[in-house]
Amino acid sequence: MEPLETEIYNHDTEVDVTHKINTIELENWINHLKYIKKELANLIGLCSNDLNGKLDDESIFEKFQKKALENDALLSALQKYMSARRDIIECEDMQCDMIYISEHESYRRGYLYHLDKYRRLKDEFFNKVQGQFTLLKKPS
Repeated sequence: MEPLETEIYNHDTEVDVTHKINTIELENWINHLKYIKKELANLIGLCSNDLNGKLDDESIFEKFQKKALENDALLSALQKYMSARRDIIECEDMQCDMIYISEHESYRRGYLYHLDKYRRLKDEFFNKVQGQFTLLKKPS
């Protein structure tokens, strides 16, 4: 089956426009979670290598590892959800459309919750390491 068309036309119904906007939003979430995956790998590497012994506790490192697993799980769920949304074109009534719209709202809440927790964890990390980094001087 072909992916859901996301170009919005004048003749599209409000429900069609909603589905298209939700698809675009979902693509953005997936791309953002892929970026967070890379960022978490860098932060985990930083904690385990460069800051080894400089942080007072292992909790940040462990929290980053846990968040990486949660990010992977959410990314996988959203990718499966993206595949399932291809069946939207089969909807023949408003009840079917509303199921997809409600499901999308549920995923939105989960994504925003994940994002909020991730940002708080990064803030916690940067608050702990502030002043721990030293700039390398260039040789004269």
